[in-house]
Amino acid sequence: MHIFYVPGIKGSTCLMDENNSRHSIRVLRMTKGDRLKLVDGIGNLYEGIISDPDPSGCRVTITGVIRDFENRGYRMHIAISPIKNQERFEWFIEKSVEIGVDEITPVICRNTEKTGIKRDRINNIIISAMKQSLKAFMPSFNEPVTFSEFIDTDHKGIKMIASCNPHNDRKKIDEVYEKNSDAIVLIGPEGDFTGEELNHAFINGYRPVHLGTSRLRTETAGIAACYSVYFINQ
Repeated sequence: MHIFYVPGIKGSTCLMDENNSRHSIRVLRMTKGDRLKLVDGIGNLYEGIISDPDPSGCRVTITGVIRDFENRGYRMHIAISPIKNQERFEWFIEKSVEIGVDEITPVICRNTEKTGIKRDRINNIIISAMKQSLKAFMPSFNEPVTFSEFIDTDHKGIKMIASCNPHNDRKKIDEVYEKNSDAIVLIGPEGDFTGEELNHAFINGYRPVHLGTSRLRTETAGIAACYSVYFINQ
């Protein structure tokens, strides 16, 4: 069954926007009486039937809803440095949404080489990954902030920073993270965090963690951290 992202659903019917309407009617050849699923980005999964197959504004009659669909009971926040290769950063966004992330913050570190973010494109990737993996919650993609701004903000949950620096007393994530707890994981740039940044994080309650014996790319480390928390909660 096809799934569409339609925010702000209220009542027994909803009107899809022109893009969704055109795609469902012109591309997918859906018509009156066809069934579909809708997610609103705030945790609700709807089932519906097309009642008016207008490609400029398709109307859907709601036939059922599951509230808090797949509510995991914990929040996953990845704070990650942007990287030079935009496609690989977008790959991280897509896969982290599929696995299950609630919030992503681009963090500008001392060694970050690229600070530009294509927000519209990334939002489209998030929506596509939501639909593909049948997620009803839309993750937040925050505005980029500096490392210091992020560290000095009071984030709730178990705070971890993943670094390649072997001189820190790094633990595996499962030695630091507790099941069903909110998690914040910091992932650094290609050149890693500086010693000053690490010390700043430690002072503010971040615990050093590693993601195994391999040296991972930034985007791979982000996926590994996301999956580690997901796996612990299964």
